[in-house]
Amino acid sequence: MTSDYTATVVGGSGFAGGELCAILADHPDVTLTAVTSRSYENRSLGTVHPNLRDVDLRFDDPAEFPSTDLLFAATPHGVTMERIDTFREAADTVVDLSADFRLPDAAAYDEWYDGHDAPALLEEAVYGLPELGRDDLPGAELIAAGGCNATAVLLGLQPLVAAGHLAADDRVVADVKVGSSEGGASGSRAGSHPERSGVVRPYAPTGHRHQAEIEAYLGIETAFTAHAVDTTRGAAATCHAFVDPVSKRDLWDAYRETYEQEPFVDLVAGGSGVYRYPEPKSVAGTNRAEIGFEVDADAGRVVVFSAIDNLQKGSAGQAVHAANVALGLDETSGLDSRGLHPVGAP
Repeated sequence: MTSDYTATVVGGSGFAGGELCAILADHPDVTLTAVTSRSYENRSLGTVHPNLRDVDLRFDDPAEFPSTDLLFAATPHGVTMERIDTFREAADTVVDLSADFRLPDAAAYDEWYDGHDAPALLEEAVYGLPELGRDDLPGAELIAAGGCNATAVLLGLQPLVAAGHLAADDRVVADVKVGSSEGGASGSRAGSHPERSGVVRPYAPTGHRHQAEIEAYLGIETAFTAHAVDTTRGAAATCHAFVDPVSKRDLWDAYRETYEQEPFVDLVAGGSGVYRYPEPKSVAGTNRAEIGFEVDADAGRVVVFSAIDNLQKGSAGQAVHAANVALGLDETSGLDSRGLHPVGAP
């Protein structure tokens, strides 16, 4: 039986690209037909991604790839905006995993990046986090998958905004701890094992570019800090929202109202056992997000916890989820992994 759609992954040798290939190789409605890489042209996918040794594809020249229904761009910032015309000529739907089309207007790119090469397309691009913008995704031809840190924070705080517990004049502080795979396959000295091992290192105390994304889609000024921690996968956000008095019951009502029908969001807020609150280990290898919360009445604070796999829900899994919605497929197609437990260093 043939699949309904074909897909190409541009930039398939990186961590996010490999994750995309793994998802699409088993997708019931999509056939992965081409994967490109500048560094590994003509080599098998298994050369770089050992979990893909059974996938009968070789990396193609990124300058030449066939027409396709779906094109996923897992490329560094700046590549998609530079090649967007070529990508759109080759594909009916382009899903970009970089930051090139995440922000809503050119002024935001002037402030947080170095401007934008295709500002006219920013209004057309749809933010690819279905839990926030599902209604805009059907039929979308240009989708921008969200950043992993921003995804964790937005999923955690959006129900407070929707329920009116968090407003524009309230204060929010967000702290995210993320694994080394966020730095990409090329890495740097700071991301090398000897330097990364054992650390809880603030690498962006202020000014992280994902802050722009959070504020754009949350609608609230947010003080954001990011830490590098000694894990490979996962992003854990702890958010402090200073709000008017609210009860734990109010929070359960707000979060259930927002996420009760969401296939990839689980509420984990107290209870018993080891995993009483969201934990990246619990969602490793999945497109799931865990959300939890507590009330600190003395400080007038709600503490919100969220955990995702940065390569799945924070990148490749989110991109496929958004594409499924855009094409009218079952949202969960290709994304039914239960993950692993236990998981961690051997």
